[in-house]
Order: sequence, then C-alpha cells, then structure tokens
Amino acid sequence: MLSSDEEDFSEDEFGASDEGSEDSESTDTSSSQDHTGQTQASASRREEGERSLDGVEVQIEGDFNRLVQNIRIADDNSTTAVLGKDWDLNIEDQEAEFRNDLRAASGVGRKGGKRGRRPGVSLSPQVRALLGEGNQAYIDSNLQESIRIMQEVIRIEPRAQSAWTGLANCYEDLGQPQKALQLRIMGAHLHHDAEEWDRLARESRDLGFSQQALYCYGKVYSLDRSNINALWDRAALAKEIGDNRTARNSLIAILKRVPHDLTILEELRPILIELSDLALCASLYDTAFEYYSTTFPTGHGVHPETGADILGGGFALMELLVLADLYNTLNEHDKAVHVIRSGCRWLQGRAEQKFWDACEDDREYDETDFRVHASGRDRELPSGKYPLDVNARHRLAVARIKMRESEEGMMHANIVLSQDVSDYAPLFVEIADAYYELEMYAEARPIYELLGQDAGTSSLYILLQVARCCHMLGYLQDAAEVYESVLANDPSLNDAKMRLAGIYEVLNEPRKALDLVYQVIDSRKRRPRGVKGTSQSVDPSSTSLFEETTKKKGKAKALHRLTPAQLHELEKKKEDEVKRGYARVKELWPKMMLPVGSEGQQEAEREWIIEAEMLVETFRETRNLFLTSRNNPFRGMFPRRTRRKAAEDDEDDMASRLHLDIERDRFSHRVKKESTVEGVDNFRGVHFDDWLRLFMQYAFLLTKRGQYDLADEILNHILHSNAYEKQRDKLDTIRLALITCAIYVKRYSTVVEQCRKLVNIYQFNNEPLRLLTASLASGYRSTDSFITSTLQKHLFREIRLSDSAVKGRDTLKWNAGTRRWGLTASKSGEGDEVPEDEQVGPADEKVPAAELPTKDNPILATIYGQISLAAKSYQSAIFYLLHAYDYCPEDPMICLCLAIASMGRAMQRQADNRHHLITQAMAFLSRYRELRQADAHGMDEVEFNFGRAFQQLGLHSLAVRHYERVLEMAENRMEVNPNDVGIAREAAYNLSLIFVTTGATPLAEALYRRWLSL
Repeated sequence: MLSSDEEDFSEDEFGASDEGSEDSESTDTSSSQDHTGQTQASASRREEGERSLDGVEVQIEGDFNRLVQNIRIADDNSTTAVLGKDWDLNIEDQEAEFRNDLRAASGVGRKGGKRGRRPGVSLSPQVRALLGEGNQAYIDSNLQESIRIMQEVIRIEPRAQSAWTGLANCYEDLGQPQKALQLRIMGAHLHHDAEEWDRLARESRDLGFSQQALYCYGKVYSLDRSNINALWDRAALAKEIGDNRTARNSLIAILKRVPHDLTILEELRPILIELSDLALCASLYDTAFEYYSTTFPTGHGVHPETGADILGGGFALMELLVLADLYNTLNEHDKAVHVIRSGCRWLQGRAEQKFWDACEDDREYDETDFRVHASGRDRELPSGKYPLDVNARHRLAVARIKMRESEEGMMHANIVLSQDVSDYAPLFVEIADAYYELEMYAEARPIYELLGQDAGTSSLYILLQVARCCHMLGYLQDAAEVYESVLANDPSLNDAKMRLAGIYEVLNEPRKALDLVYQVIDSRKRRPRGVKGTSQSVDPSSTSLFEETTKKKGKAKALHRLTPAQLHELEKKKEDEVKRGYARVKELWPKMMLPVGSEGQQEAEREWIIEAEMLVETFRETRNLFLTSRNNPFRGMFPRRTRRKAAEDDEDDMASRLHLDIERDRFSHRVKKESTVEGVDNFRGVHFDDWLRLFMQYAFLLTKRGQYDLADEILNHILHSNAYEKQRDKLDTIRLALITCAIYVKRYSTVVEQCRKLVNIYQFNNEPLRLLTASLASGYRSTDSFITSTLQKHLFREIRLSDSAVKGRDTLKWNAGTRRWGLTASKSGEGDEVPEDEQVGPADEKVPAAELPTKDNPILATIYGQISLAAKSYQSAIFYLLHAYDYCPEDPMICLCLAIASMGRAMQRQADNRHHLITQAMAFLSRYRELRQADAHGMDEVEFNFGRAFQQLGLHSLAVRHYERVLEMAENRMEVNPNDVGIAREAAYNLSLIFVTTGATPLAEALYRRWLSL
C-alpha cells in the first residue's frame, strides 16, 4: 500500500539531498586515494547534512499533516478501523502531491544556531488535563477510557506526540500490534529520531508489512545520512519483494557513499539488468574499471581485510567479462574490444604496453595456428602471442563478428570452438547466434549442429536454429526434416508448424502444408480466451497449455474447404484489383514523365511506384506463372504466392492460397488427360506485353532511384516465367533491360553475363558480340570485366566452334536440348557453357538446326585479341589479330589494334626483335591511315593516334606536329559549330605533357587556358 509513495520518496528525497551536497560528493570521489582528502570531504558532507536536517524534519512533519487531514476520529471503537483505512488510502492517493512537496522541501535548511531536536508543539491547559486523565486511565487498566480520551486529544491537537504514544500502548495491551505499530509510526513523524524509525522498520518487517518497512527505512536514512545499514536493509527488503526500482535507488545511494565497491556493484548488476538499465550498469562498471586500473597499475592489489595479494585489487577477469557483455548487449562492440584487450593486458601486468592499442586487429593475443593474415595488414609489429582466457576470447569473437570484422571474429571463434563443447556450450551458442544475427548462416549452422548432437547441449532452441539456417541456405529438405523431428517431440509449436508449412509450399507439397495450417487454426480456435499469440515458446511448460484436447483434422478440413464458386469469386476479386491498378498506372504515366520538378511530377511518381509495386508483386507471387516444367504455358488464373512474407501470421490467408494450389493442380491433371490446351495471352485482364512494359518501366525507375538490386531481382525472376518462355523476342527484351540497368550503375559483370547468354542463344551471330563491345565502351571498371578469364574462355570456345564449322563440319553435332552446335569429341559439347535458362526443351524436341557459317569470322578473333591487348598480353594479341587481319584486311580497327599490340610488345623486356616490331607497328598504323582517309571526319582521330605513337617512342617533335594538326582541325570545325570539339581536349592534354617535360611551360599554360579550362 506504500510502494508508490515510498518509491517516490527514494527517488526525490535521495536525489534532492544529493543535489544539495553535489560538491562534497564529487570531492569525496575524486580524492579517494588521499586519506586527508577523505576526512575533509566527510566533514564537509556532515556539515552539509546538519544544515539540511531541519529541511528533512519539515518534510516529515509535512507528511504527517497530509496523513492527518482526512482522519476522522469517532467516539466508538470503530475509530481505529477508520484510522487504519484512512492511513492506507491517503498514502496511496496523494502520491503526486507528496512527490511535489518533497521536491519543494528539499531545499529548506536551518539559518543558523546549534543543531538540536526541535521542540514539540505547545499544548493548551485543556489538552494537558486530558492527557493526564488518559494516562491515569491507562494506569488504572481502563484501556477503553484511555483510548477515548487520547482520541479526543488527537482530535483537538493532532501534533500531541504523547497522545499517539499512549494510544499505541493501549492497542498493544489489547493484543492489536498492527494498530499499535501504525499509531507509533504516526507519532514518529513528530519525534524525529532515526533510531525510532529503524525500530519501526524492523517491526513492520517482522509483521510482514514490507512496503511500510521500506517507508520507515527511508525515514531513517533521511534523518541519519551516515546510516549505511539502513540503506542495505532497505535494498535487501526491496529486492526480496521484487521492488527493483527501490532496490536500485538504495544501492546507488550506498555507492555514492562508498564509490566503486565491487560488492555493491555485484548486488546492483542483476537489478539494473532486470530494469533494462544496461547503460547505467555499464557506466558504473566502466568507472570502477578506470578507478582500479589507475589505483593498481601493476594489476595486483592488497585485500583490505586479509592483506592477501589479489588480482586487480578485486576487479578481476569476471568483472571485465561483465563489462564486455554489457557493451556487446548495448551494441557498443568497439568498447567491448577495448575493455577485453586493455583489461587483460592490465591484469597480466603489461599496462604500460599501450602501443598495442594502435593495432586495429587483435594480434596481441594471436595464436599462429588460427591466424589468417589479411592483405594490407601492418606486419611491422609481430604477434604478441600473449595468453587469453577462453571466456575473454569469446567476448572478442562476438564483438568482432558483430562489427562485421569477420576475419578477426572467426579467428577468435575458431579458438573457442576448438574447446570441449560440453564445457563451453553457452559460449558456442552465443557465437552461433552472432553469426546468425549477421546472416552468416553457413558459419552458424555447423555450430548449432554440433550442439544438437549431444543430449547435454541440445535444446529445442538449438534444433529450431538448425532448421532456420538450413532454410536460409536453401537446404529445404534438410530444414523440413529438422522441423518434423522437432514437431514429433512437441506438436504444440505453432510457429514451427507455420515455418514447415512454408517449406512444403516451396517444395510444391500443398496438401502437407494445408494440413499443418489447419492444425494451427484448430489450435488457435481452441485456445482459451485471454491467451494472446500462438504457442511459440520453446519452454515445454508454457506450450503444454495447448495440448489439453485432441486435434480433429477431418472436421477442420471440412470446415475450411472452399467451393469452386468461392474460388472463382476470389479470383474475380483479384482480377478486378489488377485491372484498377493497371488503369491507374497508365493514367499516371504521362504526368510522371514530366521534367523533374514540374508541378505534380513527384507525387505522380510516388503513386505510380506504389501501384506498380502492387502489380509486380501480384504477378511474381502467382506460382502458376513460374512452373518448374518449361513446356507448360500459362493456361489459367489460379494465383498463389510462392514468396512468403517474412512473418506469416495470417493462417487463414495461407489456407486459402493452398486451396487455390490444390484446385489448380486438379485442373491441370484434367487438362493433360483431355488434350493439349494453348496458353492464354493475358493475366487477370492485362496482356503479357503490357506486363513486360510495366516490369521494364518499374525496373528502370528503381535503378534510377538507387534500388538496382531489387530491379535486377525482378527482371531475373521474370526471365523464369512460363508466360514468356516461348517468346524469344520477349526474353531478349528482358535481357537487354538487365544490361541497361547494369550499365547505369556500372555493374559490368552483369553486362558480361547477359551478353554471354545472348551469344549462347544466337550462335554464330555477330550482333551479341557487337552488343558486348558497345556495352563495355570505356573505363577501368568495364575493362576489368572485359578481361575476365571466364569471358576469355567463353570466346575461345566460340572461336573453336566457328573454326570447326568452317573447316570440318563433320566434327559438329546439333544438340536440340541446348539448341546449339557442339563438338562431337566431347560428351557435353567440349565444355560449351550453357545457362540453365536456355535449356528450354527436351533433347528429342524437333527444333530446326541453326545455319552453320561458311567463312571465318574476324569479329571473334578481333575481340579475343583486344582482350589480350587490354590484359597486356601483347604476343597473344598479335597472334589473334593477325588471324583477324587475314580474314578481313580492309578493316582499319584491326590495323590499329595490330599497331598498338606490336608497339606494346616492343616495349617489353622479353622482346628480342624490338626494331622489327616498331617497324611493323608503323606499317599497320600507315595502313590504318590509308583505310581511314575516305572519311574526312575521322582524320583528327588518325592524327591523334600518330601523335600518341610518336609520343610513346619519345619522338616529341613528330608527336607535336600531329597533335597540333588535331587542334587545327578542331578550330576549323568550331567556326561552324562551336560545340564540335572532337578529341581536341585529349590532344591538348597530351601535348601539354610534352611541353612540360621539355620545359616549354608557357606553351603548356596557353593550352590549359584555351582547351583545358572550364
């Protein structure tokens, strides 16, 4: 009944009084190492306490006045019952007023004079006479008369302390100790004696009045700030009854008087954790860590009682682990790493070795057998190889993993995981949980499996984590087996049932999934009212509540089965939604295409994206549009979502989707038996061509808004739709859209991947190769993708196939399954790499063979030579480019590439015919100029290339001449079109380099001002 009031007292009065002595408190803390300073601070604190004593007494008396205001004493014996009732009521109802009064009274103090007990109230002669009569009646053992008189005295003058005492004695003699105790507490408000309040607190505790005892202990401390025992008793009692806030306030008050005491911290830690006040707990431990590490720099100290030498002066490894755990829980992992590294170093007596803090890694505690050195790591400071406790290393592992420093984290984790799992099972679980939290499922799964193999370390949680990891890694069958074994032991886990149903859904086993969903629905309906949520706890005692009755699957199925009419009605409703959404998308498109910043453009774009997202997800969630068999076109509209939401909590919705699946499967079986049905050209009233246009527009807009990954996922998903599998032009359009988005964000690896697939599809066709070179036009990133080994090997296979087609057709064989020609000498087409996406039919399908080439293809050889040229493999480049020159000697590009390759080879040290190669390069360069002379607009390119060649050879005078011709041509063109600069800026830059190198700085500055300035 006093809990709220007492709680406010502890927070306000403690806080207010501590505020008043803030300076003395800080002085006491900061000078704890100096005995003289401690004495001065204690004296200052006592003096401050004396000055505030009157303020405390005013608070207590104000409390008394509030309690008395509503007490009405009657003449009969029921008066005391009313008194007790009012006591209970007023303490609880006036919490807010009490708190405000305490804050106001906290600043009241004595103006001066000698400290002493405040005199009682001056009693009138009438009251004194009544007190005498009452005392005489008590002496005569006339208790009822004495009670009546004392009540009359209290009615006239409530502040008559002797009346409360006499009334309490009467009830004590009547065998009513509880009433007597309440009356003594009322009188104690007028008699400011800390010992009296302490005695009342103990009596209240003995009678089981815990909240009342807490209230009295608070009064003890408010009157006697040096009484630490009262705070201990108060904290112990609050902890015993579960009043963590009061226990926290009392222990913190003790900690202010005895800073950094580890016993207090140990008591306070579980309370702060229970209150989720981890930040305060970490702050207290961190302050203590700093204090002990400063006070005992050697890492050892003397026990204050026994005099024995103890590690860290008492702040040992366990306290370091607690602090590291707090920081890891608060996601302040860098602080956890610092605590473990510096703390263990201090405990090992190496506190002066602060140079280890400069290392970003944990080489100080390396174990060579487990270290995997990273590139760029500072190797000047060797590994320290200092010992580290397994528990401390575990904290480092968790912190490093959660900081996404996987190399360091895995190094520490592997050391911990090499220990016996039965001895360190909790550490194994936390490491696995850290991996799981960061979606490192491949690393978490073996740890969970290791824990699950031993009965001593396995648990329901471990098995569920194994299943979740298998699910996330794509091992659906393994995940299903684990879930099945878990449910065999505990069939009440509805969360596991829903997850298993989702896996069955993906594995195309809708009947099993539907059966599980019905079990969950049946469990939900039989759950008693007032129980919220599904049974998801891993505690068997809590989940057993749902096992009281037997599930009736048959009735559930009959209850929830949808009729054909209901299925058609559901589909009709979804179709209407799609039509409305598509109409809105078309309506918004013109306004969305207005220039950025136009009125209404931004709002239209936002609404268009929302509507388009709904339509795209509707298409993608329809399983019938993404069948595993690629020979079945889309024949009907029985939609179903195969991509579940992250948390499927709507069992009814899932059940309806599974019903649609089952009905669709029945329909498909009937269709196969009757005849072959042609596919339809629309989905829910929207033509597939319009759907494709919507997908592309949505993907382009996502890419433009920085969401390329989502756009790429959508387009790749649409590639697998059987709505477009028979339409090669539509698939090509999707691939071109993928290439477009990848070029926009400079993901050239995707460009190469899609171009390779087009090369595979259109065998012996040069257009995909031209698309490849055009998409990788320039830049370092595109060059890196251009020279990848996978593309080189792919083009090399194409060269071999093309050469075999021209020179030996008997060595080729048509493969109807891959729709490609392959070499007969190889079982699989000589390693011909064909994506699964292009295997669109069985091997015996009658598909017309592609036409074989009749002459050599210079483009393949040229591109392969250019890849070698970009990779600075000049000798290989010359070989393939000479083949291309034989096939097409009139191509200026081939001649230019040969000139570059020859000159590049001449500059290499391995070249033994340097002059011959340079002569050859100039010959091909001259041939290139002859072939380009027919194009007057390309002569500046010719002059630039000649200038670049002479500049590389160091013939600067000749190079200057050609560069100046480029600038002259640009000047002439700019007279007609000022924006037609051509390649003048590139020529000016190279020319400026020559001028700077040769010391002609003024000429270089003139070029900068004319051509290279904004």
